[in-house]
Amino acid sequence: MKLTRTEAREKIMIILYQIDFYMKNNISYDLEDVFKENLEIDNKFVRDIVNGVLEKIDNIDKIISKYLENWDLDRLGKTDKAILRLSTYEMLYYDTPKVVVINEAIELAKKYSDDKIVKLINAVLDKVRDNEVIDE
Repeated sequence: MKLTRTEAREKIMIILYQIDFYMKNNISYDLEDVFKENLEIDNKFVRDIVNGVLEKIDNIDKIISKYLENWDLDRLGKTDKAILRLSTYEMLYYDTPKVVVINEAIELAKKYSDDKIVKLINAVLDKVRDNEVIDE
């Protein structure tokens, strides 16, 4: 069964959540095992986004932090961070239309976060869309 992009983004969020948990608790992990645990069928989009986020996580976190008004990245829940990270990466390094990325992020946040966080994620991603350009 092939994943839709919406389903793939949910898998990416779960994988990034899991990796964040491992990293914060100094638990060693094998990325390949994490993919196998979460994907019934291998998916290039999921791998591309997860690998991209992990490769550029410091830059992504810096960009997100720039637009978190009166918040700190560490204060956000792991789910919220995962949504922001995958969406920021996809907007800056992937060819998905930015409006689609933001809409998908908001739908994930509605499912996994409270209303206050949904608004925060929307505001941060709007600012990333309007102000960030990656020259690579």
